[in-house]
Amino acid sequence: MTLVSARELVTDAATRGTGIGAFNVIHLETAEGLVRASAESGLPLILQISQNCADYHGGLEPIALATLAIARRAATPVAVHLDHAERSELVDEAIALGFGSVMFDGGALPYDENVAITAAVAARAHAAGVYIEGELGEVGGKDGAHAPGVRTDPDEARAFVAATGVDALAVAVGSSHAMTARTASLDLELIARLRQALPVPLVLHGSSGVADAVIADAVRAGMTKINVSTHLNGFFTRAVRSTLDADQKLVDSRKYLSPARDALAGEAARMLRLFALKTAEVAG
Repeated sequence: MTLVSARELVTDAATRGTGIGAFNVIHLETAEGLVRASAESGLPLILQISQNCADYHGGLEPIALATLAIARRAATPVAVHLDHAERSELVDEAIALGFGSVMFDGGALPYDENVAITAAVAARAHAAGVYIEGELGEVGGKDGAHAPGVRTDPDEARAFVAATGVDALAVAVGSSHAMTARTASLDLELIARLRQALPVPLVLHGSSGVADAVIADAVRAGMTKINVSTHLNGFFTRAVRSTLDADQKLVDSRKYLSPARDALAGEAARMLRLFALKTAEVAG
């Protein structure tokens, strides 16, 4: 299966009224497990590499080249996306490495500065044929200024999309990054208003803290790209802990990373199936 762009996957999901899973790569084993989940579910997937992940690996190139190689070997359509890049030069590097989509995150900047920088980055991305996601109304967590009670204004969002030319928009509707409990309350009415106001697909960041039923409601209201990281990392880490607890003498990391990769793959496949349900199916 040829590596695809997130443009194709997000556009198809938006047309169908379903969600598309965008799951974060942390290291090689998560990339492998996520692609396995795509194969098991028979559903497409967006693999995301964040700025934090690139920094952890000492730079974007090593983890990017490995992830792109895994995606190219996938049996299902898989895209590779740069997530939460706050440095515009990282976006340029991702484009040069062959990413089909990127996200420039200027959500913490003053509105006018966010517009100016995002527009410039979007122009370079589009010149290279790359799909770009922007952010307005900083998503909570990770020291962000956006608490769950803060919201993206539909009129401002419409003006932002028009001024920047972004292809998708991450919006603040009540979710928060790095949540380990799935207790976030989303503003479904606002999602519907944003969907009606904007000509581009909506992206839900911080979805780890959102329960299955609420995610289904959000997709029904108009969300398309559903980003998940912490929730899946929990399955991976709990499996590592369980394997090591069961064998105190274990030193071969493959023997505890393999079941962790399996655990992540199983939950990721389940979530892909959940997101892919059409509105009528979700409604029962």
